[in-house]
Amino acid sequence: MRTATAIAALAATLTAPALAQAHDHDGGIAAAASDAVAAPFDIVHARITTEGNAAVFHIAVSGRAGESKPAPSGQLAGSEVFSYVWPTSIDPSEVGFERAAGILALAVTAHPDFDDTPLFDENGDSDPANDGDIWHSHWVVLGPDEACGPGALKVIDIPEGASPRLPKTWPGLPILLDSPGWDPLIDAESVEVRVPFDDIAVVEAASHDGVTAGLRVNESAHAPLLCVTDVFDVASGDLSLPGRVNE
Repeated sequence: MRTATAIAALAATLTAPALAQAHDHDGGIAAAASDAVAAPFDIVHARITTEGNAAVFHIAVSGRAGESKPAPSGQLAGSEVFSYVWPTSIDPSEVGFERAAGILALAVTAHPDFDDTPLFDENGDSDPANDGDIWHSHWVVLGPDEACGPGALKVIDIPEGASPRLPKTWPGLPILLDSPGWDPLIDAESVEVRVPFDDIAVVEAASHDGVTAGLRVNESAHAPLLCVTDVFDVASGDLSLPGRVNE
């Protein structure tokens, strides 16, 4: 169930006029616009393509992408995260996690109550610890946890004392999260991220989907630390990962 702050933030955008779809939306997964979804999160297209050794992750919405962010709560516990997400069939080991650790997804997120990109100063003020409210990218590894709700997913926790394989840019939180610093490009109705790979064939063989969602930090700030609490929209409608790269 959405919190009051999430409802307020989303309701303000429900009446926003849809933007003209000016970008190239060929291939990938096409979806019809829906009046039931806030326009900045109403997916009309999701796609992954490759250019050389880079994968280009693309989501287009019926409104202005990135326009809506969570309202700040002033604390980490119970705070909210809004996100644009590409769940994939790529094995997490390809980006630095353990093999078969869960569902690897690229996410573009914003959350005003904490900063999880300690290596980067997104707002350019010489303080790398105060810019979580600026849209930024992550790799996340997702898995089911009934503690987050019936059938809900979470970012997989790292148990106390465990030492799993982690990417070099892991931000230090006890979850399978990476903060690689790739800047998302947000232009009108689209969100894109360009991600380099050592072996682009791994991406070219993958399937994918597109999701917009709200996540919440656990009220006690303990496992599960970060739950997917509200799925706004799914490009395929059923999270079946029907998208094929470059198709």
